[in-house]
Amino acid sequence: MRGGVDTSLRGCEIVRIPDISADTDWANALSGVATVIHLAARVHVMHEKAPNALAEFRKVNVAGTERLARSAAANGVRRLVYVSSIKVNGESTHGDHRFAESDVPLPQDPYGISKYEAELALHRIADETGLEVVILRPPLIYGAGVKGNFAHMLKILAKRIPLPLASVRNQRSLVYVGNMVDALIACAAHPAAAGQTYLVSDGEDVSTPDLLRRLGVAMECSAKLFPCPSSWLRLAGLITGKSEQIGRLQESLRIDSVKIRRQLNWNPPYSLQQGLQATAEWYRNTHS
Repeated sequence: MRGGVDTSLRGCEIVRIPDISADTDWANALSGVATVIHLAARVHVMHEKAPNALAEFRKVNVAGTERLARSAAANGVRRLVYVSSIKVNGESTHGDHRFAESDVPLPQDPYGISKYEAELALHRIADETGLEVVILRPPLIYGAGVKGNFAHMLKILAKRIPLPLASVRNQRSLVYVGNMVDALIACAAHPAAAGQTYLVSDGEDVSTPDLLRRLGVAMECSAKLFPCPSSWLRLAGLITGKSEQIGRLQESLRIDSVKIRRQLNWNPPYSLQQGLQATAEWYRNTHS
């Protein structure tokens, strides 16, 4: 057990796949398989070095996904569950608005664009072949092994470094890995999920300072926060070259996950607090 979720591979047959692209041979991995849950992707790159980032994302996330879906259909797979991204909807929400499945997609970076293009390709393949496609758009997924901004926050909390975020008044939706796994199982098994797109979250939004305080309690090292004008934070981002990271700490990104709850009778098995506690325990156990 890791972070409250069983991550063992007991009873699993592991099939190694080389780089994912338009030429990947999926035959061995798909033999005898009824349902595919596709999580692999070229993910958001903080320090992109490729001269054409979108082309690199498309190789894996669009062409690679299309190749997998067509191979799955040809090999008799009934359903493919695709993990997309809330970035298909956009980067942030404002006021009382929450992202929903009915929103007009507005991806703004190469990763989000490639994920949306992959969704469109999957819908085309579903129409052509009869393959059942289910799309799940999660926000930030946290839990054991979390990386990026979330991992950086854990590290700062553990070192008891003061942060100028007490004045931030945003709201963000997150999803704990245990809830994400449970939602994927529902999408793989429920008859009503075929052909649907779902947004998923823990169901409780949290501000950046409140998230830090709750993580601090879970890690037994209280968050040290002090107020700072948002304009100063933006300036610090420009000076340090971390505008994107600092922007995420201040912006809101709220999700309406009513559709998956109603259609699939799904409810997250873990609360936000349980997810944060499990994540903090993982961090303490691996960084002590």
